[in-house]
Parts: sequence; C-alpha cells; structure tokens
Amino acid sequence: MTDSLGSRNTARGVILMLLGVLLFAANDTLGKWLVGAYAVGQLLLFRSAVGLLVLLPSLWRSRAAVLRVRQPGLQALRAGLSAVEATLFFVSLSLLPLAEVITFYMASPIFVTALSPLLLRERVGWRRWTAVGVGFLGVVLAVNPQGSLSLAALVPVAGSLGYALFVIATRRLAGTPAPVLLGWQFLVAMLLGLVLVSQQSWVAPGPLETVLLIVLGLGSLAGNVCVTHSLRLAPASTVMPLHYTLIPWGILFGYLFFGEMLTLRSLVGAAIIVGAGLFILWREQALARLVPG
Repeated sequence: MTDSLGSRNTARGVILMLLGVLLFAANDTLGKWLVGAYAVGQLLLFRSAVGLLVLLPSLWRSRAAVLRVRQPGLQALRAGLSAVEATLFFVSLSLLPLAEVITFYMASPIFVTALSPLLLRERVGWRRWTAVGVGFLGVVLAVNPQGSLSLAALVPVAGSLGYALFVIATRRLAGTPAPVLLGWQFLVAMLLGLVLVSQQSWVAPGPLETVLLIVLGLGSLAGNVCVTHSLRLAPASTVMPLHYTLIPWGILFGYLFFGEMLTLRSLVGAAIIVGAGLFILWREQALARLVPG
C-alpha cells in the first residue's frame, strides 16, 4: 500500500515538474514577445507587482516574520540578486534567440558547484570539478555560435551567474519562511522596476496587453508552485533532470513564434551544458545517499 502511494506521488511529481517547466517556457516566450514592445523596467515592475498582490494574504498572515528580518544583509543581497538576474533575463530576450537564453540559464548549476567551496564551504570532488570544466566548455561553445565571440551572449551568462549566487544565498537562508523570502524578493524587484521605468519611456498598455502583462506575473508564480509541489511529492533525483526539458521547449517555441534557428555549435554547447548539469545532479544525489543527513 505504501509503495503504491509512493508510486502515485512520484507520478504526480513528474507531471507537476513537466507542467511547471512548460509554464516557464510559455512564460519566457511571452516575455520575449512583450520585451519587443515594452521596456525591461516596465516588464519587471508588472511581474513583481502581480507577484506581490498574489502573495498579500500569505504576507499578512506572516507579517511578524516578514517585518522581523533575520540576516538583513544577506536577505537584501539575495533579493537584489534576484531583481538583477530577472532584469538581465529580459535584456537577454531582447538580444538573443529564446532557446539560446534558456541554454545559458541552464548553466547555473555548474556555477553553483564551482562557487560552493568558496561561498558555502562545501567540498567538491574531482568528478564534479571535471563536470564543471566540461560544462564551461559548453558555455564557451554556446557563446561563440559563429566561431567568434558574441558580446550579447555575455548578458545571459552574467544572468546565469547572478542566478547561481541567488541560489547560494537562498541556501544560506535555509529555514527562513517562504513568504519572507518571496515577499522581499518581489518588493526589491518592484523597486528596481520603478527605478528603471523612471529612466525609460513608459508605453501605456491596451486591454489585451494589460492582461498579458498580468499573465506574465501569474505564469512565473504558477510554474514555481508546480516545481515546489513536485519536489515535495517525488525525489529530487527523479524530477530535477526533467527541468532540462526547458531547452527543447525553448527551441520549439523560438521556431514557432519567432522563426529562430540555433546553430549547430550552439546545439552542441547546449548538449554539453545539459550533460554536465545532469552529472553534477547525479553525483550530488549519490553523495547524499552515502552520507545521510
């Protein structure tokens, strides 16, 4: 009976992860379409404001914890990294094909592993260091889609590094209630959006565009909810590799909606990044089984 329940939960977890990744891909596609008409600050402002509005009931229930900030410096750094990373992501969408941007962001686990010894005091063995080196080779290949350096590709690489630092900061804040993390994260992003909007031209959205801007915020939240519940139902080693299905979705949506085609060099780079990321995930899960707790 227990095995049957576990199997059902794992199946639900797999479905939720696949749905969450699909929502992320669709949301990224929408973001790329909107960034052609609206300034990055405007998109960041709408997305974070929608997130805050949805979270208001949770924030009110947790208001004591939200206002009593522990490790305020690290909390501010984490929220700032999230806001900067989201900004770089929108800028990247305005410069590069959708699948290319997604590929670079899939390199974040490689950055996390490389930075863990310095920032988390975690030991990284030679196998994972080898995977990090191979992963960076994939990044170099993807940065040079035509055999020459693409300066535009450095923007999502910086965004991926920013996301990796955000993940590390989140690990350092383990135990902090989710509403606290999300509340400050969305608030700082909204403030950055307001600063950027003050320096950019505001484009008044029509009724349809207003709905799409709201969907942009809701889509991101919905994807995160699916992924979070997926990890509660199924082992991370089972569902986390499915996160890489974001790349084929990005390739498909980029082709269907924007007529984008990746070069062979970029595809090879993407394959190397995915392979290195999957190996790092597998190795971390193997070590976790060897050293309980």
